[in-house]
Amino acid sequence: MAPTSASDIPSLNLLYKLKKLDVSRLGPLKGASPVHNDRIGLFRGDITTLSVDAIVNAANTSLLGGGGVDGAIHRAAGKGLLAECRTLGGCPTGSSKITNGYNLPCQKVIHTVGPVYNDSKPAESEAHLRSCYRTSLELAVQNDLKTIAFSAISTGVYGYPSLDAANVACDTVRKYMDGDDGKKLDKVIFVTFEEKDVRAYNSLLPRHFPPSIPASSDQDSITGEQAAEAEAKASQLPDVPTTDPADSEHVPKKQRQSNED
Repeated sequence: MAPTSASDIPSLNLLYKLKKLDVSRLGPLKGASPVHNDRIGLFRGDITTLSVDAIVNAANTSLLGGGGVDGAIHRAAGKGLLAECRTLGGCPTGSSKITNGYNLPCQKVIHTVGPVYNDSKPAESEAHLRSCYRTSLELAVQNDLKTIAFSAISTGVYGYPSLDAANVACDTVRKYMDGDDGKKLDKVIFVTFEEKDVRAYNSLLPRHFPPSIPASSDQDSITGEQAAEAEAKASQLPDVPTTDPADSEHVPKKQRQSNED
């Protein structure tokens, strides 16, 4: 499968114009605006196929690989990634570390350790998840990386509710992009895979990054030629995978982290 570049991934502005993203009936949240919509992308598929400056791996505290997306990234990157990760001394929950991409089409991999969701301490889980997104963005800027793609951190075996996790992700990214360092990023891409994450981001992105004008007017403003070009770009994206990138050879991440902590 040919790698997909950041420029090939539709921005929110394009998705709104093509009516590919439903506008929330609840309306935008306080502080939300369309100012970043050309720099926010949405992609459903395999994060290991993205030719961006950095992809964000949902890692465990050991950084030595696991199941799901973590295992898929390690397999696609090759042994060099594991060798470099062994030199990093692990990573605490809520923090992030960066490595080279090796055999992946991306330049760098940012490994972030999401929280195992604790429904008796949701505020603590939220603080850790926010830190995952913030520290990943900080590492990208510190390393002069312009395009970054996030997997849905902690929504797999770590049990974080997808709607709550998507809200944290969108809110943290929006607030970071509002700051001076956020202006240094060309594109932030949310990558979904499972249907529950797709639904969560489809419902929450319009609340955090609303369209600039009503969807009906926005659609009218796009010419037939522009629509055809946009549809052609969308049709060139790879098909959505039909199987989960689970790795049966690894212990599930939630179990691994519990054993390590």
